[in-house]
Amino acid sequence: MSDLDQFRTEVRAWLEENCPAEMREPVRGDDDVCWGGRNWQFKNEAQKLWLERCVAKGYTVPDWPKPYGGAGLSAAETKILRQEMARINARPPLSSFGIWMLGPALLHFGTEEQKVHYLNQIARGEIRWCQGYSEPGSGSDLVSLQTYGEDKGDHWVVNGQKIWTSYADKCDWIFCLVRTDKTNKYQGISFLLFDMETPGVTTKPIKLISGNSPFCETFFDNVVVPKHQIVGELNRGWDVAKYLLGHEREMISGGGLGDGAPSLGAQLKNSIGTNGLGQLDDGILRAELAQFDVDALAFKAMAERFGDEMKAGKGHPAQPNMMKYAGTELNKRRHELVMAGNGSDALEWESEASKGGAKARNWLRTKANSIEGGTSEVMLNVISKRILDLPGA
Repeated sequence: MSDLDQFRTEVRAWLEENCPAEMREPVRGDDDVCWGGRNWQFKNEAQKLWLERCVAKGYTVPDWPKPYGGAGLSAAETKILRQEMARINARPPLSSFGIWMLGPALLHFGTEEQKVHYLNQIARGEIRWCQGYSEPGSGSDLVSLQTYGEDKGDHWVVNGQKIWTSYADKCDWIFCLVRTDKTNKYQGISFLLFDMETPGVTTKPIKLISGNSPFCETFFDNVVVPKHQIVGELNRGWDVAKYLLGHEREMISGGGLGDGAPSLGAQLKNSIGTNGLGQLDDGILRAELAQFDVDALAFKAMAERFGDEMKAGKGHPAQPNMMKYAGTELNKRRHELVMAGNGSDALEWESEASKGGAKARNWLRTKANSIEGGTSEVMLNVISKRILDLPGA
């Protein structure tokens, strides 16, 4: 038996023994997702126990080094762990922008003190992070941001506004792009970390067409940020931001994988009905669902290949843009088909039977996928220039 086969055997046994039955059930609502943070309230004892057991093993961030809260697994071992978790439909023990976005940036740009301090807290689910990038006048053209940090010797005083700050009203800390030099558009931005309870930080939720949303406006009024809470070099925050955006786009693209179910057609079988041959009783919709399932499998294979290439240091810098665009479009198609497959029932908005109109609200929410993390138009521009080597406009 090879070392990897032995590892798989050990992981399978550990998961069977330690993953509670409740944590193997499909996620049915926001409170089924464990975000952690100092104000997090566990839904039940099983959710708490699953997080604690995975933290103890380093399995919330399995490929991070052990000194930073991880398990120190290789890329191949991490892949096996995720395969084995998927095999038993185990929920992620912890969902976190700290894991998906800030963590990789800190591993690459952070000081040793920052890595030890912040990464361990992220791995244990003790800090819930939000991202302070977009501003009312700076979305796709992010380098035009105006939030300003005035140098006061041992600290900055930050003033300005961010928008579309996901979960800002529920988060503990923010990683934030702040202009620290007004004379240089690209080389005048710094990447700062600060507590959302710092005096002068306020948030205001933004309600979307779906009736709810994670988005907020975030305001900074003379917010004091100590100098040691900068990541990377002064005025070189754009380097950190670009690196982090790649991981954010990979995260958003994950929506294309859905909930891991093998077939969307199988999920809609009861609502659509079947004919005498056991086929979905709508020829046109059956063909669309079959094409979707094929495309979803192709996307999954592409995501796995890209992930392996990136971890081996052989990936193209624009691969996250491809992933983000393809995953976004696939996720929108998924929810369009769910709406079509459920007919008029999917339009119901408020009843308990429809879980508060979950299908319709989720369908509407996917429209934001084309904007967040970089618009689809920007993704296509990057792909055309950096992957296809097409001339610019």
